[in-house]
Amino acid sequence: MPDSEPNFVFAARVGEIAREAGARLREFYAQGVETEYKGAADLVTVADRTVEKLIRERLTEAFPTHGIYGEEGTRERLDQEFRWYVDPLDGTTNFAHSVPHFAVSLGLEQRPKGLAEDEDGTLVSAVLYDPMRDELYLAERGRGAYLNGKQLHVSETAKLSESLVATGFPSKKRHESPNIHFYQEFTLRSHGARRMGSAALDLAYVAAGRFESFWEFNLNPWDTAAGILLVEEAGGVVTDFSGQKYRLDSREILASNGKIQAELLTLFADMFAGRNFGAIVSPEEYAKGRT
Repeated sequence: MPDSEPNFVFAARVGEIAREAGARLREFYAQGVETEYKGAADLVTVADRTVEKLIRERLTEAFPTHGIYGEEGTRERLDQEFRWYVDPLDGTTNFAHSVPHFAVSLGLEQRPKGLAEDEDGTLVSAVLYDPMRDELYLAERGRGAYLNGKQLHVSETAKLSESLVATGFPSKKRHESPNIHFYQEFTLRSHGARRMGSAALDLAYVAAGRFESFWEFNLNPWDTAAGILLVEEAGGVVTDFSGQKYRLDSREILASNGKIQAELLTLFADMFAGRNFGAIVSPEEYAKGRT
């Protein structure tokens, strides 16, 4: 029988906004949309812009004093105590190619008066909705994380070799990221490495115990704000690749169930130092053995 999430201050109300936004995404998904390029491989669709506008209007109606910082350009009331980081469609490339794996992501930061612009406040609420699976993730600081009313807990797996891990690759400046090398090492050392195409859902899956870890480079606050709180409230940890506290403007994110965190940090230290790389057959070597 499902648990009943606590009486959330913000998340339950915003969950309804996320469901409405998700319904619009399903409509766009069914009819198909044209795509535009923001960069060499960075897509945007009319769905992204339309749904961000919907979310902005609904958040303003519900919380007229809250700020909104959206992926598609919304920048409103950013001097206020509360600020929503909004990704109306995390997984746009999947969406544009009719791959049914994407989400609406909203994370709420509380920024006390006098906080410097380059300082992080406290993430206090998270709403993430997968419209194709009808999965609604909610969390609030100190009250736990929930999926469709059932409380979430990170995985108990304690070894990387038994873990399923996930990552993503940047859509911009792809040649400047070493992640393909890291992907190889994680593939060799784990139960499997996945590249699903939605950082928000990858973080939610860590919170739900589906993945033991997620790492990626160069994400933005709207990609991570909701997922970070989900992971933490489910009992996991989120840092950078050195184990330092994750900041919303960090260029590296490493989320895990906490039980494999030390092993992960050792692996990252080795990879950055060029130590202990796993051997893997080259295409040329493989070709010599083909029959």
